[in-house]
Amino acid sequence: MRFKERGTTITTTTTSTPIPKRKEATRTLLKASGMGSLLFLMCATSAQAARPMITDDARIVDAKACQLETWARRNQDGRNEFWAQPACNFSGNLELTVGGALTRENNDQNHRTHRTAQMIQGKTLFKTLETNGWGMGLALGTMRDPTAGRGSNWYGYVPVSFSFADDRFFLHANVGWQRDQSPRRSHATWGLGTETQLTERSWVVAEMFGQADGKPFYHGGLRYWVVPDRVQVDLTYGNRLTDGGERWISLGLRFLSPAFLP
Repeated sequence: MRFKERGTTITTTTTSTPIPKRKEATRTLLKASGMGSLLFLMCATSAQAARPMITDDARIVDAKACQLETWARRNQDGRNEFWAQPACNFSGNLELTVGGALTRENNDQNHRTHRTAQMIQGKTLFKTLETNGWGMGLALGTMRDPTAGRGSNWYGYVPVSFSFADDRFFLHANVGWQRDQSPRRSHATWGLGTETQLTERSWVVAEMFGQADGKPFYHGGLRYWVVPDRVQVDLTYGNRLTDGGERWISLGLRFLSPAFLP
């Protein structure tokens, strides 16, 4: 639902495959779920449990600061996705994210690059996550596939996070809702993820997420701070549970700024 890049929604282009972000918004990982899957991937993603997680956390970018999350994803069907999601916190408790994706089709029938997702999301906190404590927030957003011409999908979710062992282990849970325009239907979304610190700069992330009416996905990998609290890289692998036929790998890069906005 970028559930975080954090939030639970998966997306891909409706033509082929919802979130995250989700998945991811693109005919991606949730090919069978359509745009809802891309959403999952995307939405989830945009927060600070951040890349590379789909399940979102109860954190936002620092006040008056911005972040940029980018990643490339290789899907089992040969599609390559390239994502960018900039986000800023202008007021102190409202993070705004605007982003999108390009997809490169590499198969016998298609060799082209085209836009497959556009999204905008707002996220706020009801309770700030503290060390060895818990936090809760709310995220609302919309996503559309500009090539489909079928209107926008809408979603919302509540991220709840728990800190343990002096911030060396985090547990994140998302519960949400998604409204698809084609076909016109609504469904519940969910995500459950963890972050575990290995060294001062490296973390292991693992999660499961999905929709109430479909089989869940699993996703995990490594995150490394090249520059502490400023530049991060990650590498992950994901697939649908039991089926095993929708696997993907992703490589991400994330930048965080100091406070600079007026």
